[in-house]
Amino acid sequence: MAIAVKKTISLPPDLAREAEEMAAEEGKTLSGIIQDALRISRRERLKGGLKDIQGYWSKRAKEKGILTEKDLRKYLKG
Repeated sequence: MAIAVKKTISLPPDLAREAEEMAAEEGKTLSGIIQDALRISRRERLKGGLKDIQGYWSKRAKEKGILTEKDLRKYLKG
């Protein structure tokens, strides 16, 4: 059985109502809905970080004239 840590959070009334409605519609607990939302948020943050890294390295490659995989292979062979 997984260990859970209890936390108290505060939500604006409209958000709390929406979360409770979602829980009822999906047959989940309110805790389950909040857990799902946090997992989605974490995944989106990670995707954003990866896009930033990809953008950085794409820019660096273009500066060196590396536009295709063939260019990259040629560059790596030196």
